[in-house]
Amino acid sequence: MSTKQRVSYFYHPEVGHFYYGPSHPMKPHRLKLAHHLILSYGLYKKMECYRPHPASPGEMSEFHSEDYVNFLSRITPDNLRQFSTQMQKFNAGEYTDCPVFDGLFEFTQLYSGASIDGAIKLNNDETDIAINWSGGLHHAKKSEASGFCYINDIVLAILELLKVHARVLYIDIDVHHGDGVEEAFYCTDRVMTFSLHKYGDFFPGTGHIKDVGAREGAGFSVNAPLSGGMTDDAYERIFKPVLDKIMAIYRPGAIVLQCGADSLTGDRLGCFNLSLKGHAECVKYVKSFHVPTLVLGGGGYTIRNVARCWAYETAVLLEEEVPNEIPHNDYFEYYAPDFGLHLVPEPRENQNSNASLEAVKNELLEQLNELKGAPGVQMQEIPPAFNRITGTNDDDNDGGVEGKNDGGSDDDIRDKSNGKTRKGDGEKHAHPAEFYDGDNDNSDVPM
Repeated sequence: MSTKQRVSYFYHPEVGHFYYGPSHPMKPHRLKLAHHLILSYGLYKKMECYRPHPASPGEMSEFHSEDYVNFLSRITPDNLRQFSTQMQKFNAGEYTDCPVFDGLFEFTQLYSGASIDGAIKLNNDETDIAINWSGGLHHAKKSEASGFCYINDIVLAILELLKVHARVLYIDIDVHHGDGVEEAFYCTDRVMTFSLHKYGDFFPGTGHIKDVGAREGAGFSVNAPLSGGMTDDAYERIFKPVLDKIMAIYRPGAIVLQCGADSLTGDRLGCFNLSLKGHAECVKYVKSFHVPTLVLGGGGYTIRNVARCWAYETAVLLEEEVPNEIPHNDYFEYYAPDFGLHLVPEPRENQNSNASLEAVKNELLEQLNELKGAPGVQMQEIPPAFNRITGTNDDDNDGGVEGKNDGGSDDDIRDKSNGKTRKGDGEKHAHPAEFYDGDNDNSDVPM
């Protein structure tokens, strides 16, 4: 098609001000860096830009349990002692990877509201592509925080899309398995999940190739378990043929694409070796199917590279060329010493052999061939969109900054004593997080 797709961009100016803590690898500050790159490249002029509404507790309870949402809305760093039992129950607090920080609930409201708004725009045929880089928090469960994620905005957005579309495809190119989304839709054929991820001694330990779904959802969870060092070419050899088969057989009415940037080379926690162009090639390929698409962020812990990635992928979605020289902006010094947009992959071994990649690809294609075509569903009157609320956020904490010790294949090895996966021979892992102290914490301002 020659006509450019309509692109909408959702960003709340407060979402980058929240702070998980001084030694926590998740830095919402990266969202400000990405936004300022998008501004300095002039990309905002090419799309419709929206300030999203904060998601209400009622909207969150479309998926999450009410007692869990109520807990998140009430807990603060000042009243932790009142919630000690609930913190253990809901996997939040000091001894988990999901700390309680100032403005926690407001943060979840902002990133979730943006994903819901994007889904509503797509449902109303008011845009073709909706972007929310603050979303994509794919580990959160119905009643449990996990992997730096508290509210699963992806599930909420998919539930919104299902009001209009019979089938929704979820694609996850984060280095970690999209376990929270897969679990939410494991027993239905109305959502197919496709995740490419590091598998083995790596969080969350789920996503074995034999985890294919259950009951009506049997065959509709598609997992590509990979080893460290994945290159652009190796990734493409799995991604494109499997996605081609999914699109031919499943024929989704809408797509949700999670673009976790921790699969890039040099990520603080990740162990893949993708360039910006390799990562963005997945985005470009999904775009080529011309299916309504919600594009979300996700992981990414070398924050200057996260900003590079999501700004470049915004340009790809807009079909705009941008120069490699980063324009001057409020965070220009973060991109020293070269001040370039693109990344050079590290000179490291790809632990995925040609034979292992071919085996994964062939097994997934065989799984998809066994499906009996696209499942049908009787669509009735479309339910109303979520009721919106108005609200403000006065949190003005500074965002975190990033450190010098980035990347490495062993950065994300975690506790092994958290039970087995559903059907595979892998083992779930608790998520103690990667806490660095003192000089090893994130401090991405040049010295």
